[in-house]
Amino acid sequence: MLEDIKKTLWATADKLRANMDAAEYKHLVLGLIFVKYISDTFAARRAELIKRLTDPADDYFFHDAQPGDIEGEIEDRDYYREVNVFWVPEAARWESLRAAAKQSDIGKRIDDALALIEVENPKLKGILDKRYARAQLPDGKLGELVDLVSTIGFGDDPGKARDVLGQVYEYFLGMFASAEGKRGGQFYTPASIVKTLVAVLNPHTGKVYDPCCGSGGMFVQSERFIEAHGGKIGDVSIYGQEANPTTWRLAAMNLAIRGIEPNLGREPADTFIRNQHPDLRADFILANPPFNISDWWHGSLTGDPRWVYGDPPAGNANYAWLQHMLYHLKSTGRAGIVLANGSMSSSQNSEGEIRAAMVEADVVEVMIALPGQLFFNTQIPACLWFLTKQKAVRKGEVLFIDARKLGSMISRVQCEFTNEVISRIADTVSQTPYPHGAVRRTLAFTRTSRASAAASNWPRSPNTAMC
Repeated sequence: MLEDIKKTLWATADKLRANMDAAEYKHLVLGLIFVKYISDTFAARRAELIKRLTDPADDYFFHDAQPGDIEGEIEDRDYYREVNVFWVPEAARWESLRAAAKQSDIGKRIDDALALIEVENPKLKGILDKRYARAQLPDGKLGELVDLVSTIGFGDDPGKARDVLGQVYEYFLGMFASAEGKRGGQFYTPASIVKTLVAVLNPHTGKVYDPCCGSGGMFVQSERFIEAHGGKIGDVSIYGQEANPTTWRLAAMNLAIRGIEPNLGREPADTFIRNQHPDLRADFILANPPFNISDWWHGSLTGDPRWVYGDPPAGNANYAWLQHMLYHLKSTGRAGIVLANGSMSSSQNSEGEIRAAMVEADVVEVMIALPGQLFFNTQIPACLWFLTKQKAVRKGEVLFIDARKLGSMISRVQCEFTNEVISRIADTVSQTPYPHGAVRRTLAFTRTSRASAAASNWPRSPNTAMC
């Protein structure tokens, strides 16, 4: 049922955007869905309070209440904060916006509503994107979009409402990534890849970091994993960074609706040049940095302490990302990173030397080759790197997993890992010693063998088996 609703919503929303660029339209749609959600959950909490305050059998019962007392009592913000519900001022409630949907100034009314919500909820300060008054939509389209979002019912159960919102958000993020093409996909990692990273790393407690967090998908999947294994999201501290200002706001919004309080830095900023967490040492790092970016270098990065294994080439940031993440790991921490397959074999501009140095330092734990057609925005073959500063098992060894044939097609152009495959990969990584058929390679390279390590042609090697 929910799948049909999501598809109908997307088809209608996509039709309404007319000629507006998907990258711009995304924030209009997701912002409105967010306002509808917090308004619905506020209204549900308000109705619950009225019922409980007037029920003699309830702990909340308001003894000796006089006419008008209940109305005043339900204005107490603490009733809402205690269940992680945002306070929504009357002028910002969805009913008010929907009633004005056909007015010519609906864009300004929405911006004003967002400003009021920020004033009442300090957690949201500066993260709601007030761009509706200047939206380049044809006359009447914004009002139609308000009417469309009005059809999303989040219900009275906060837990179910949050789940519905999360599913709608993820579906729309994926569809927008597809619509935006190459630009949009850099901010969206397919759910099955995030689940794989999370399943292998098993982030139950401690500090979790994503230095290129996009819309916050890594954190959301981590939350689900923790809850599914009987833990609490409060057992982890969330740290992230994002350079794109609108995506930075989207991440904060995406996490706020789930009650997650992240540290995304003081502002959106470039991770290499304006590192927002210079002293952070994380227990877990999960990241999908943009592949092969060539315009990342700045002169101030020369001699940076993060380049422990060699200066990364100015024309490709892959080995800058790998070293940045190693630098920010605790001595016992672990990192899972999505990169282009070329990062495993490129020897251009010092990349081979850096890779050999990392291999000799024994910081590479697991390498996984991924199927094609996993990503919305690129057909570049990808892989997963798992790094650690201090191995607990497999010292001097690396596990190579060839998962290129383990994807399942979910559409003509898209594939994913099933939950069974993800569990199979995670179980393979956790097993010691190696399962039958897995490739074992000793990494105590001598100086003469360093070149072969740097020029590794895996996963094309005929000796490599699937897990």
